[in-house]
Amino acid sequence: MNFSYWEYKTWLSNIDFTIVGSGIVGLSCALRLKQKFPAAKILILERGILPNGASTKNAGFACFGSLSEIIDDLKSHTEQEALQLIQKRYTGLQLLRKTLGDQVINYLPHYGYELFTLDDQTLFEECISKKEEINTLLKSIFKDTVFTVQNNIFNFKNIQPQYLVNQYEGQIDTGKMMEALLNKVQEAGIKILNSCTVTAIQNLNTSVKINTDQFTFSSNKVLIATNGFAEQLGLQKVKPARAQVLITQPIKDLHIKGTFHLDKGYYYFRNIDNRILFGGGRNLDFKAEETTNFGQTQLVQTQLEKILSEVILPDTSFEIEHRWSGIMGVGQKKEAVVKQISNNVYCGVRLGGMGVAIGSLIGTELADLL
Repeated sequence: MNFSYWEYKTWLSNIDFTIVGSGIVGLSCALRLKQKFPAAKILILERGILPNGASTKNAGFACFGSLSEIIDDLKSHTEQEALQLIQKRYTGLQLLRKTLGDQVINYLPHYGYELFTLDDQTLFEECISKKEEINTLLKSIFKDTVFTVQNNIFNFKNIQPQYLVNQYEGQIDTGKMMEALLNKVQEAGIKILNSCTVTAIQNLNTSVKINTDQFTFSSNKVLIATNGFAEQLGLQKVKPARAQVLITQPIKDLHIKGTFHLDKGYYYFRNIDNRILFGGGRNLDFKAEETTNFGQTQLVQTQLEKILSEVILPDTSFEIEHRWSGIMGVGQKKEAVVKQISNNVYCGVRLGGMGVAIGSLIGTELADLL
């Protein structure tokens, strides 16, 4: 450590709360802590130059679950548990929109669509048969019909002739969302140190010793919000899950508009800036994608391009402009883990690929543990 007296005094001394991770959860937690404790000194540590998990690398879906996902959840959850998951996601989305504003995050209510391949005839029929049952179940939350059936108006190929439509699903601009959150945090006087990886956290009687790859310091309390990287800090109930994504170059007269789910949600795509953003394929090799290493695999990328050409854009020429990946946090259960680990350490992790929906709420719940 080669810090001056001034640097150490200003940034690393007398820290009340240290938050590990500057994604949606970490930033939302920081804002909530500042509301509760206006005089507190809050520091956020981030391993990346930018938030380096899934918060800036996701597809920007403002969703709470496709019909097939809800039906699947009901096979392993009670109705009450499934409703609680959906309620949290919907509440979280409303909190995000209220905190930042629809115009700021470019929220567009273009609806969500669930597509079914020709091989998914059985799943398609199950969803159609249970649609009204699920709509009735969701009335307690939405007070209206959520899922309807629509013909293939976007002219996709090699799918069932109809798809299911969710009128409460929309899309956001992830970059604008995170920029707005970062601006709010900085305006509140909360400090962020980037390119700083936490390597160990040692809970002491009255404080916490934090080791990073650059320095060591102490904080009164630590709140872990690293989600997909939580296992590296000893949280064994959270496993990393890499999501690979690509985006096309602009396509003239692109007629596709909305957020789309395919193959039980393992594939997902949307329109953005006259392009198609397309991600998924983790189910092709779950073990290979259980990693914190960013990057792409030939297996997944080949399948993404195949679906693009055969299903999404069958009669349109396109070129891939950019590819990337993000790291989610998943586990055996879909509920996020928000708990006190020790007398001075807390965590809000395992968002299960629903960070946009529940990140703001989980961050708030994490802060409210104190």
